[in-house]
Amino acid sequence: MLLPFLNEHETEAGCDEAGRGCLAGPVFAAAVILPKCFVHPQLNDSKQLSEKRRDELRLVIEQEALAWAVAKVDPPEIDELNILWASIRAMHLAVGQLRVEPTMLLIDGNRFRPYRSIPHQCIVKGDAKIMSIAAASILAKTHRDEYMTALAEKFPHYGWHRNKGYPTKEHREGIRKYGATLAHRKSFQLLPAGIQGELFK
Repeated sequence: MLLPFLNEHETEAGCDEAGRGCLAGPVFAAAVILPKCFVHPQLNDSKQLSEKRRDELRLVIEQEALAWAVAKVDPPEIDELNILWASIRAMHLAVGQLRVEPTMLLIDGNRFRPYRSIPHQCIVKGDAKIMSIAAASILAKTHRDEYMTALAEKFPHYGWHRNKGYPTKEHREGIRKYGATLAHRKSFQLLPAGIQGELFK
């Protein structure tokens, strides 16, 4: 059972990301402020939901949230910052786009950098504990999947419409056969050691 909030007197924004473990594409993050009375029986961590259910919940969240925002950080900045700090950067960008200013940030995971002067609390597996974080996980995941499905039209050899940039056998075989694209993360090991070679030359 997800908690509706940690403190009913705070304006809490749940924050989560999607795409940290991918070989290609941006990392996305979302920030969501839900009404205190928000209830939905299917709301859960996005990883526990089918694609169809996530898409349905995305519409509900975007319609009923007091405020929501989604932001991304692209592969060159991921390579520059590393994926952890790029994920946090994406969360900062999402929070900065909210039309309602939160008084508390609830962060999925155990690492964060303070955003301005807004207090925050990190919650391990928060997307399975707090409604606003679960909502953020759904928006980050669905917006990223939509982006990668569109990108698959431009780069059809990697199966991104199926794997969304994650390191599946199909994706790695596409890299081996066709090389890497500008959408790939240079700082990630795209192929096993000894095979990767000069992919970006």
